Amino acid sequence: MSRVVIITGAASGNGRAIANRFLNHGDRIAAVDLSAEALEERNEDDWVAHADRIICLPADVAGDSGMESVVRRVVEHYGRIDVLVNNAGITGNQEATSIHVTPIAEFDRVIAVNLRGIFLGCRSTIPVMLKQGGGVIVNIASIAGMVAFPARAAYTASKGAVIQLTRSIAADYAHDGIRCNAICPGMIETPMTQWRLDNPDLRQQVLARIPQKEIGTANDVASAVMFIASPDAHYFNGSALVMDGGYTAI
Repeated sequence: MSRVVIITGAASGNGRAIANRFLNHGDRIAAVDLSAEALEERNEDDWVAHADRIICLPADVAGDSGMESVVRRVVEHYGRIDVLVNNAGITGNQEATSIHVTPIAEFDRVIAVNLRGIFLGCRSTIPVMLKQGGGVIVNIASIAGMVAFPARAAYTASKGAVIQLTRSIAADYAHDGIRCNAICPGMIETPMTQWRLDNPDLRQQVLARIPQKEIGTANDVASAVMFIASPDAHYFNGSALVMDGGYTAI
């Protein structure tokens, strides 16, 4: 059965791969991104063959009414919401490093997108899922929510909070047929990480920490999301699923 899926941060990186995977599976998509231009570009290349099963909705996930508007338009267009993938996220700018030098405004920006954005997405979508008798929420967290990344205090704090928010949602809504899980990727090759991975020395430093000796791909993340959103994962709820090539195992 064709599902209705909202994906935030859908225009690039993990979000783009996730959207492509659901479309190829035959599902109906609401692609959400801050950049209307990036959505239009994706619509013209990746998604043109699926025009009857996708709507593109520019929105600021951290804004007070951004996700409310998205949810309202999705319900008007498709009639329901089966899956919400909260993928939009940022690492922060070059100043967002250790606590004592991270600007307050930049800390607030990272928390707003990475945590508040997920809170607002869930807050807007859960009433629809309650009314229809259930649904699935997948939050893209990070292994940074489990082990601290050096000089990334705001990012690490935000992702740890996402994992706890995920558990809270599962505890509160499991009896209503809503499953909520977090995917915790390690190093994934995306536009967000390209600056580091394009540097041979930095790439080697990353690989040296990963027992599997390879960098993950956006398609790896998409595969994990597809599984956790599927009926095959019906007993997964409140979980934080790690996919990192063994990084956190040592």
